[in-house]
Amino acid sequence: MRLLLTKIVATLGPASAAPEVIRQLIDVGVRVFRLNFSHGTFDDHSQLLATVRSVASDTGVPVAVLGDLSGPKIRVGEVVKEGVMLEKDAQVEFVKGTVVAGSPGTASPGRVAFSTSYPDLVEEVQEGEPILLDDGKVRLTCVGRLGRGEDARLLCEVTHAGPITSRKGVNLPQTTLSLPSLTEKDRACARFAVENDLDYVALSFVRSAADVIALRSLLGELAGDGPEPLPIISKIEKPQAVADIDAIVDASDGIMVARGDLGVEMDLAEVPVVQKQIIDHCHAHGKPVIVATQMLETMIEAPTPTRAETSDIANAILDGADAVMLSGETSIGKWPLLAAETMSRVAQHTNDYLKQKPFVFGSSYEARGVWRQFATLAEGVRVMASGLDAKLIVIWGALERAAYLLSRSKAPRPILLFAEDQRQLRRSALLFGVTAVQLETPASSEAFLVAVDQLIRERGWAKSGDTVLVLKPTSLRVTSADNTLLVHRLGDPVGEAV
Repeated sequence: MRLLLTKIVATLGPASAAPEVIRQLIDVGVRVFRLNFSHGTFDDHSQLLATVRSVASDTGVPVAVLGDLSGPKIRVGEVVKEGVMLEKDAQVEFVKGTVVAGSPGTASPGRVAFSTSYPDLVEEVQEGEPILLDDGKVRLTCVGRLGRGEDARLLCEVTHAGPITSRKGVNLPQTTLSLPSLTEKDRACARFAVENDLDYVALSFVRSAADVIALRSLLGELAGDGPEPLPIISKIEKPQAVADIDAIVDASDGIMVARGDLGVEMDLAEVPVVQKQIIDHCHAHGKPVIVATQMLETMIEAPTPTRAETSDIANAILDGADAVMLSGETSIGKWPLLAAETMSRVAQHTNDYLKQKPFVFGSSYEARGVWRQFATLAEGVRVMASGLDAKLIVIWGALERAAYLLSRSKAPRPILLFAEDQRQLRRSALLFGVTAVQLETPASSEAFLVAVDQLIRERGWAKSGDTVLVLKPTSLRVTSADNTLLVHRLGDPVGEAV
């Protein structure tokens, strides 16, 4: 098992569904697999999940599975098979009913009429507001509204020409919509995630912290008296979310900077700075952050990335991202394994560079309540690891909060989290620097140290004579205020740890 700092998230799809491909992706460094609920059936997702869990069990590498809810994505309805070409300055109608755009008699003479998956768009878009189709490739401006009730039509003018085919996405960056944050499909997908014990749920098109709170309530209801509700990763892809970012980060368990729709809904020139600002907010709140979308887009078709793409990955890591994500590259691309291996190599080189730098992340996070004790403990471990040039930091699972907070500080040293619980091991797979290792609860603290020492040297993670820091509670079976920090030299008798 490789000791990774920055984690890689890979989206599953036809290109990566085979067990051997999933095994190879794990081998090159993927630690989180994403199920995109926007595509495929529950049977498809069940099969992918079973394959991931089986392969992960065979390899002995804990990996997390992230279920990505579709969210209230608006799409145009059916379009004639050949599509329609929207010319600049042409007039377009959006209607409440169901039509096949481009068919005779569906629109006023000289116009094209579209239906959408959200009929109330006709009432809610205001004059002067933009409507973006197909990821912004085609752009319209609302110029008025005709008719009333079910016969109402939204009249728009094309400002950027282009072809449109069925089911293309619709973005409304300046429109305030009454569309609920959770669709009926999302609720069904959330139930699937809970019933199949996924590790994270991602919420798409978040507009405010209230959206996150609504999903958390639903997950709590679905969990009932079972395990704690699934952690929520909020996807930031709308300007409204950027405006409410502090509250959203506070309400979430993690954040994904989803630059695809974000780059459509706001000026592309703003996105790089917004990405850095979102990462900074995550550091301030002590939350993990994933940078996603188009990181190696070229490798969907080509075996090599652009220089700009590799720089993009490195800069996200230098900004302090916990994880970087592959989307189409691994789900439908021609080179899924090569894309993951490329991302892993860039991450490795970037992290090697970070190891030469002073600690720069996490200092703005101020823990509160029960977290304060563990934050102070983690800060002490971080400083000692630097001063003693410790090769590894070892933490027993009962002190998961300390591992979580040490990860937040981006200490450029691997953190080995030993635990017995599979769910805990899988969820920690997203955290920067943390490698989860399954270990049955030892009979004593001494037995734990002996087992850890032997395992580290056997797996080649460090060698005899190297210094490691070991953080454990006085009793391995409980989390208490009585914690022990040992400075241990590998290969020395346990009694000589200090």
